[in-house]
Amino acid sequence: MRRDYTYEVGDIVTLKKQHPCGSKEWEILRVGADFRLKCLGCGHQIMIARKLVEKNTKDLRKKA
Repeated sequence: MRRDYTYEVGDIVTLKKQHPCGSKEWEILRVGADFRLKCLGCGHQIMIARKLVEKNTKDLRKKA
């Protein structure tokens, strides 16, 4: 079952696999063909293809 999420800057995305620091939650800093994500556990930032984010998203929390 595939959900169609609307990704926006500031949202918190929960991915299937956890980061080595133990956190599965990432804040979206940039949206486009590539996403810039910041790990909420350790603050590490990554650029990742939109396709990978969409495939590995478990949950999406909108910013307050």
